[in-house]
Amino acid sequence: MADLKIVLTGGGTAGHVTPNIALLPELRKRGYDIQYIGSLNGIEKKLMEDCSVPYLGIETGKLRRYFDPKNFSDPFRVIRGFNEARRFLEKNRPDVLFSKGGFVSVPVVRAAASLHIPCIIHESDMTPGLANKLCIPVAKKVCCNFPETMKTLPPEKAVLTGTPIRSELLDGSKEKGFEICGFKTDKPVLMIIGGSQGATSVNNTVRDNLTALLKDFQIVHICGVNKMDNLRLTIPGYKQFDFVKEELADLYAMADVVISRAGANAICELLALRKPAILVPLPSSSSRGDQILNAASFEKQGYSVVVADDELPDKILDAVHELYENRQKYITTMESSSQTNATPVIMDLIDKYAKQK
Repeated sequence: MADLKIVLTGGGTAGHVTPNIALLPELRKRGYDIQYIGSLNGIEKKLMEDCSVPYLGIETGKLRRYFDPKNFSDPFRVIRGFNEARRFLEKNRPDVLFSKGGFVSVPVVRAAASLHIPCIIHESDMTPGLANKLCIPVAKKVCCNFPETMKTLPPEKAVLTGTPIRSELLDGSKEKGFEICGFKTDKPVLMIIGGSQGATSVNNTVRDNLTALLKDFQIVHICGVNKMDNLRLTIPGYKQFDFVKEELADLYAMADVVISRAGANAICELLALRKPAILVPLPSSSSRGDQILNAASFEKQGYSVVVADDELPDKILDAVHELYENRQKYITTMESSSQTNATPVIMDLIDKYAKQK
């Protein structure tokens, strides 16, 4: 296996990169030579450099469904990116390519397919984004997170895998979490996490109801960068972070229930960690509506409760208490899920197509 090569791609947001990061330990364990193709200055560049993965930045153009003056220039950037990726792939000849999506992936996947390099792609959301729609026709397999997604994909290509989860998240210490936050162990913990940018509506709702929530819960609140409330830094039982990295596993281990946005990676982490959650999806006015669909699927499968963004102020207290009282029902349902074993399933696909080439 030591002579097998793989190129990873995906970018634009952390959500298009972190599943690739989650695969790195197993890829290295199996002896793969790993390289990454991303955008020139996207978030993926720094993340891959931190992981010591050789990186090629290419020209990219964003794919838009709406009018923008850049729609006239970006196709030429995509063509340049295709040519840059193709030259690199032709020179390095990887055995397989794995794509996590995002607009940077389109020229890379298309270039790989033109060289007969087998491509495996992953779709996080319930409905494929535009980038993956352009890649699906040339992919060997399309991995996905939701049973509903299977119906939208070519049957011979679709594989229900879930999302690869960073292994370190599974090894958190509950005791260390209590220590980090200075919490007592005789009161349940509510965790709020809104993604790297935070979630203003969720943050405001939690703070507006802080006194009532603290009667029954200790609260660890990951607010988002520059969104901490300095007037509430010393309230007992309420610990704020703007962003966490190494401590996240321990905070998850400590949490009894969670309030979260419904990004695909976030909810797959909650599923893998068996954390009952209230999901507050981004409204369609702020997104293409994928979080609404993701959350609805998880609620239907019995993993989570959904509260719409505009329902937060009225419903949050009752929803948190009901979730906590019924938490074991959700945990039991999550324990029977087949979507929490993504890394070995995806790795077996990678091995299969790498060896076939």
